Amino acid sequence: MKVSRPDKVLFPDDGITKSELAVYYESVAQPMLRHIKDRPISMQRFPDGIGKHGFFHKDVPDHFPDWVRRVEVPKKNGTVTHALICDTRTLVYLADQASITPHVWLSRADKLKQPDRLVFDLDPSSGNFADVRRAARSIGELVQELGLSPFAMTTGSRGVHVWIPLRRQAGFDDVRRFARDLAQVMVDRAPEALTLEARKEKRGGRILIDVMRNGYAQTAVPPYAVRARPTAPVATPLRWQELSDSSLRPDKFTLRNLDRRLARVGDPWAEIARHARGLDRPRKRLNKLLTEPERGPS
Repeated sequence: MKVSRPDKVLFPDDGITKSELAVYYESVAQPMLRHIKDRPISMQRFPDGIGKHGFFHKDVPDHFPDWVRRVEVPKKNGTVTHALICDTRTLVYLADQASITPHVWLSRADKLKQPDRLVFDLDPSSGNFADVRRAARSIGELVQELGLSPFAMTTGSRGVHVWIPLRRQAGFDDVRRFARDLAQVMVDRAPEALTLEARKEKRGGRILIDVMRNGYAQTAVPPYAVRARPTAPVATPLRWQELSDSSLRPDKFTLRNLDRRLARVGDPWAEIARHARGLDRPRKRLNKLLTEPERGPS
């Protein structure tokens, strides 16, 4: 499809144009749709490029074409109609609207209140990414101990997301409570390194385990989304062993080099849905850990 004003520069420091953004999203549509299809999205738009003011756009504008699929979702005192990304041309169309980053729900349109993903956002207080990688590996070990499967992703910003595929059974309240309890076990094991304290001035250099994305109508940056930052870094799914790679950086993969990575390793999350599990048994195991005496740093 045609892109209006294709030479419009969206990343001024790098000369990346709207056309280049659209071509990128067209090129990654196959693996990306595997992870975002049928999820309500919030569009992070920058009509004048990332050097100027951007904004989040939840509701579908009147001028969007009819072929962009939609879902009407309940909210307090009403509803809001979100776009769904179900095909390549929708990805390209959103790029044409200067939607640099689509942020997705953790549930799908047909079961809005039953998420099929749980996300831990590891937000560092300092620039030591080795600590973030170490924290992600530790969370993954606990997730596996509980009988679930962890998947890691660089965010393209500063940290790492650890995703867990779920069967669509529990509601958001139960999923977020599970996430917070698991995070509490992690903090109890390594209180000098990890925290649940959201206020930066109270973290004391520790890594925040942010679980607040695991709520109804909350969103997360999905795999292969471009971030509105210099060099156009991309949120990139990892092979789990890559968390031990000292050369890994959260912004290592970009709009301009992600194609080489895909050609080399493919989509490390291609089979993520096959690893979905319910939370009943993991919850029982987690409850036992919560009642154990504090173990201190591991």
